[in-house]
Amino acid sequence: MKKKKLVIKIGTSTLTAGTNKISFEKIRDIAEQIVKLKKTYDVILVSSGAIATAKQFIKIDGYLKDVDSKQAMAAIGQPKLMRIYDDIFSKCGLRIAQCLMTYRDFESKHAKENTRNTINKLLQCDYVPIINENDTLAIEEIVLGDNDKLSALVALILDADMLIIASDVDGLYDKNPFLNKDAKLIREVKDLNKAKSFIQERVSKLGVGGMNSKIEAANICKLKCIEMRIVNGGGKNFIINALEGKIPFTKFKF
Repeated sequence: MKKKKLVIKIGTSTLTAGTNKISFEKIRDIAEQIVKLKKTYDVILVSSGAIATAKQFIKIDGYLKDVDSKQAMAAIGQPKLMRIYDDIFSKCGLRIAQCLMTYRDFESKHAKENTRNTINKLLQCDYVPIINENDTLAIEEIVLGDNDKLSALVALILDADMLIIASDVDGLYDKNPFLNKDAKLIREVKDLNKAKSFIQERVSKLGVGGMNSKIEAANICKLKCIEMRIVNGGGKNFIINALEGKIPFTKFKF
């Protein structure tokens, strides 16, 4: 039986488990879930966290403000982040491959075909592709999106069955739940224009991908009717629990 393709975007807030350091336990949780998911799904990870990883090892003056300093931090942190993934995933019997991409990889038919072929070959060879933006060459995600849009573009070129975006909230609310105690979770979204009216962003010291970038990701998924879910990545077993409907989340169904 042909496996379904599942793209999972892991943001910085999930990888750090609400702290200022990469959580080895959270990465182990993700690995253990992928082992179980591999029976049914080909899993592709889109992972942020390079800058957060670098912060644990080095401090570059001005990194909180200057884009070039953030790019330098990403260059330092990316190999260290992949080493963490490799160490933890290998202990769970998983093999990983790094794919660094930019938005230019989605601009031409030839580039998209090459990207698609590479990722599919990795899956055929039983590797888990771990994708991040190449922040030393491009700055879109550093400034704007924390890989939300990138994960949607990856899902699009792979004809994925589903995109799961892990966040620090259960999904889209009718108002910001961090600022309003009476905020209500929206379980299913079909009208993206209406969904935009609910967004009330807040400043985060970790990731840069707020709800606006997730709605933009949903708009990309809509092009091929790919189901997208926003789930809270804070709990253990959050991917499988979301797939089985055991935790609350927001589903974008087209």
